[in-house]
Amino acid sequence: MQVRSILIVSAVVALSGCVSSGKYDEAVRDATSARADRDRVATERKELDARVARLSDELHVLTERAAERDAALVSAGKRGDDLQKSLDEATTMNEQLRAELARLGKDADRLLKEKGALASSLTEARARLDELRRAQSAAEARAKLYQELALKLKKMLDAGDLTITLRDGRMVLLLPNDVLFDTGRTEIKPAGKAALEQVAAVMKTIGGRDFQVAGHTDTVPIATARFPSNWELSTARALAVVHVLVAQGVRPEVLSAAGYGEFDPVASNDTNDGKRKNRRTEISLVPNIDEMVAVPR
Repeated sequence: MQVRSILIVSAVVALSGCVSSGKYDEAVRDATSARADRDRVATERKELDARVARLSDELHVLTERAAERDAALVSAGKRGDDLQKSLDEATTMNEQLRAELARLGKDADRLLKEKGALASSLTEARARLDELRRAQSAAEARAKLYQELALKLKKMLDAGDLTITLRDGRMVLLLPNDVLFDTGRTEIKPAGKAALEQVAAVMKTIGGRDFQVAGHTDTVPIATARFPSNWELSTARALAVVHVLVAQGVRPEVLSAAGYGEFDPVASNDTNDGKRKNRRTEISLVPNIDEMVAVPR
């Protein structure tokens, strides 16, 4: 490049004619300076092109990063929207679950109350059933005992000297006072003693029972030194029967005596027949505890 510049300068000098060595050197210096400027410019241009290329690359990278960032922002925004939607759905579901739990809680409380009521009703039903079974068992036992007594005392029943009945939950052997006593007396007549002997024989076959002997009168008053009222008369007659039964072998610890006077009638005292029915002595079989059962309603 330098040789070419010198040749060019030489050619210019040759064409121009002879020049002085000073001008020649100046021309060479100018040519060299121009060449140096061109070289510097070329170098600077190369450097500038390289920088432009580098900046273009950096710009491209930055552009790509910006695009990636924008895409990330868009994606993040979408995820945010999705998250918000999910949050809204979760909130709605949570409210629904709360409402359902509240309903289930109320249903559970109601079911527990109903279960308690049903359990109570079942307990009551079982209790009533047990009462019915006990009542049925007691009724069957009374019926069986009634049949046994009726069979053993058949002769007295047929003769009218004795009646067997059920009253106030008790089985009662009823003997008319006309068979046992004369009017206003407490001494037992011979026919009455014979009747009591038959009754005592049957009573001794009945185990696990207590007996109450009760005297009853009609409303005809009595007023004597010995019997100021019918209470005293009815009680004395009950005691007389107890003594005969004990003499016939009935254990005294299963016997008791009571006098009701005219205050427990079985018929009207307005007629002679009613008065005759009210004058009586009753031997009641005292119920056992398991027989004292009220039939459930």
